[in-house]
Amino acid sequence: MSFSDSFLNARVAAEYAPKIIEGMGVTVVLALCVIAAGLLAGLALAVLRAMGVRPLNWLIVFTVDLFRAVPPLVVIVLLYFGLPAAGLALPGFAAAWLALSLVLMAFAEEIFWAGITTVAKGQWEAARALGLRFLPCFFLVVLPQALRLVIPPLVNRTIAVTKGTALASVVAVPEILGAAQAGVSFSFNPTPLTLAALAYLALFLPVVLLGRWVERRWHVR
Repeated sequence: MSFSDSFLNARVAAEYAPKIIEGMGVTVVLALCVIAAGLLAGLALAVLRAMGVRPLNWLIVFTVDLFRAVPPLVVIVLLYFGLPAAGLALPGFAAAWLALSLVLMAFAEEIFWAGITTVAKGQWEAARALGLRFLPCFFLVVLPQALRLVIPPLVNRTIAVTKGTALASVVAVPEILGAAQAGVSFSFNPTPLTLAALAYLALFLPVVLLGRWVERRWHVR
């Protein structure tokens, strides 16, 4: 069998392209949910850590290091297959969303925290001297300065984690890779995998280019 018949079979591509397109929709929804939950949770942890409550900080650091150290696939499998033993069963989509959100949360918190710590202590003191409480001081004075520093690495890490949506196929989520694997199983032809690769390029290449533009736009010399 030739390469074109194996990976570029027009009949198989026409048959399974609709499923791949459906999978693209699932991938987009999952990625957006992960980005929203992961970034917000990471920012919330960074705010709590900035309060300087030592026992709470220890817990945050432990949680962040844990999810940075464990591969996302392991987290997905543990949530999907492990939680039912504790009486809590999650659908595949929810397990993948929660797992990838926790991983993005961990990296986002560290990035936010790195930006927060680079803001001069005098900025905090000046804002507090003007009568601002902690949260107004943080969100009006400190965070805008920190964001300029953290946006490039935050965008890159977000892209890296959201590409992990392909891992959701292991818990039967019909995203792009899951749809392609099903197509390969039924057609006995790897052409659906070629369609999946093209679909990922169509989705994530513009995001990568956008990330490169954001990097240049927010670069701090």
